[in-house]
Amino acid sequence: MTDTICNRTFDEISLGDSATLQRTLTRADISTFAVMSGDANPSHVDEEFARSTPFHQVVAHGMWSGMLLSNLLGTELPGPGTVYVDQSLSFDHPVMLGDTVTASVTAREKLTERHQIRFDCKVVNQRGETIASGQALVQAPTQKICRPRTHLPQLHLVDPGQRLLALVSKAREGCKGLKPMRVAVVHPVNAVSIQGAIDAAQAGLIEPVWIGPEARIRAAAEAAGIDLSPWQLMSTEHSHAAAALAVELARSGKVGALMKGALHTDELMHAAFDAQTGLRTGRRASHVFVIDAPAADRLLFITDAAINIAPDLDTKRDIAQNAIELAQALGVETPRMAILAAVETVNANMAATLHAAALCKMADRGQITGAILDGPLAFDNALSLAAAKTKGINSPVAGLADILLTPDLESGNMLAKQLEYLGGATIAGLVIGTRVPIILTSRADGVEARLASCALAVLQRQALLRAAGQMGTIDAATHA
Repeated sequence: MTDTICNRTFDEISLGDSATLQRTLTRADISTFAVMSGDANPSHVDEEFARSTPFHQVVAHGMWSGMLLSNLLGTELPGPGTVYVDQSLSFDHPVMLGDTVTASVTAREKLTERHQIRFDCKVVNQRGETIASGQALVQAPTQKICRPRTHLPQLHLVDPGQRLLALVSKAREGCKGLKPMRVAVVHPVNAVSIQGAIDAAQAGLIEPVWIGPEARIRAAAEAAGIDLSPWQLMSTEHSHAAAALAVELARSGKVGALMKGALHTDELMHAAFDAQTGLRTGRRASHVFVIDAPAADRLLFITDAAINIAPDLDTKRDIAQNAIELAQALGVETPRMAILAAVETVNANMAATLHAAALCKMADRGQITGAILDGPLAFDNALSLAAAKTKGINSPVAGLADILLTPDLESGNMLAKQLEYLGGATIAGLVIGTRVPIILTSRADGVEARLASCALAVLQRQALLRAAGQMGTIDAATHA
């Protein structure tokens, strides 16, 4: 393709002159067309639906062929200055995802009085089948135009939260043949915390048990038009009592996870971490954000951003192992972990760099297992191969990190929230390292984040049970 675009005037075009354009239909083409046209026909944009139609994987129709022909007429023959007057096209075959089509226009008739040209138009696929055919009438330019070709901007299509929704589907598959996992929803006194749990229940992931002040829960449900009757409600006087009761149910095996409703995190964690009656294990509990960021080509895990304020080395070892096991439960067989700091070299005055070096050596000695670790790494070279190359960093993790272990809670929390609010990411969250997973969403989170977080808990719980050899003997009434 040249850097200059020139037209052919009416007088320069002879009958029989032609031009062609070849293009392969991609998923990005389909999504772009759907966004621009507002065409949400499932035959075009829903692969599962398309597979059930008579035309297997029908994903585009005549409009796409028409756009290719318009491209030819406007940029090649006649080119710049062309004005569309009329067209008549018939569409004989659908265009399938992955098809390579060739569009062609051939000058058929010249109407001298108005400087109009009628073109025969045709679009064929790689099998020689005619996709579209017909005619187009254009007003051809009468003056020669040559100018620099306008380079089109890059278009990045974002389908927010799709990787997290894929985890919901994965969790649903894992639940087949089992009753949904019973989850204690703690203090759900607003509509969003109720609806998030109900969406997970309707997806077959959980069976919610509402715990909290009955009058407030029912009032919130009634105001939102939600029917709570299919599920158990256990009334408590206030949020502290709700947290205590939920933890008691988890300790006794009557629920398989806890889910935070409209109460402060420290209220729920105070009950969960009680030394005598809580849900502690031999490992320090920690929180993991699972991030579906538009600019990333994979899910990212950020830890710890909600539980351990200023973790020491031993705590970071547990934080690392918890995150590795969650990533594995979600299908990342050998995750790559970047231990973040502000610089990439060990500095005796920066504790984060010393911790990073020590954690890597602990992994070498088998004290942390299941992942590839490296650090200290700054955020840019943890996720960008180009940044790592520029800085001369030779690392199996740099630019490829799945897990980002942050120096402390404040940096982790700010990083996750920046990705969400400035980077357009969708996030889910889970506390692990406790007897049962704790679905710990923000009170500002929407229903989608709560649904995805429920999926994390189900997948983590299933992984723990498989590791213990208990998946086949789960109490079918509780999945706990």
